[in-house]
Amino acid sequence: MKAAIVTGGSAGIGLATAERFADAGFGVVNLSRRPCPLPSVQHIPCDLSDPLFLHTVQRQLGTALGGADEVAMIHNASRLENDSAAETADQPFRDVMQINVLAINSLNRWLIPRMGAGSCILFVGSTLSEKAVPGSFSYVVSKHAQVGMMRATCQDLAGTGIHTACVCPGFTDTEMLRDHVPADAMDSVRGMSAFNRLIEPGEIADALLWAATSPVINGSVIHANLGQVER
Repeated sequence: MKAAIVTGGSAGIGLATAERFADAGFGVVNLSRRPCPLPSVQHIPCDLSDPLFLHTVQRQLGTALGGADEVAMIHNASRLENDSAAETADQPFRDVMQINVLAINSLNRWLIPRMGAGSCILFVGSTLSEKAVPGSFSYVVSKHAQVGMMRATCQDLAGTGIHTACVCPGFTDTEMLRDHVPADAMDSVRGMSAFNRLIEPGEIADALLWAATSPVINGSVIHANLGQVER
């Protein structure tokens, strides 16, 4: 039996990923505040911004995993703020790190002892996992941290048969992107792709499913951005 846990599987990349893994025969569990609209996906209400979230979901999550011998953990949920290094106070910074880094650590710590050979831990990163732009301070820091966590986890799990990877999307047509990019700037954003278009969430879901079934990429950062044009 194969199971997949997706954080933030109610919309965007998370929703497309939940659908792809369900279609591939995985029993899929969504962890998010909003329910996943897919009837084939089990929704466990979860607020990753709460440092004690694991206590509220671990019993349901354990039951949902049942006798799964292969588990794919897909860390998709993220928080993005338009902030800067010169102005970001500690508490808002902690709030972003709680969702983007600490919640990942909590889930991994609980899940790894329950994962068999053939399982994987996948991170949905960003082009900002390995570079930076102004005005996205806490997000950039957290996405760099995800790459470090993925690589360190790869080393610590050597010999277990569990592999890791970080898939880094470019500009993807999601609710998060539309919330943070003004409509009149969207043409410029499309022009930052070598294909002059936004990425579809399903394209990232396809990359994640491939990564889940390809242990050869263990410890890898995979850029899924259509060839981003650097300016």
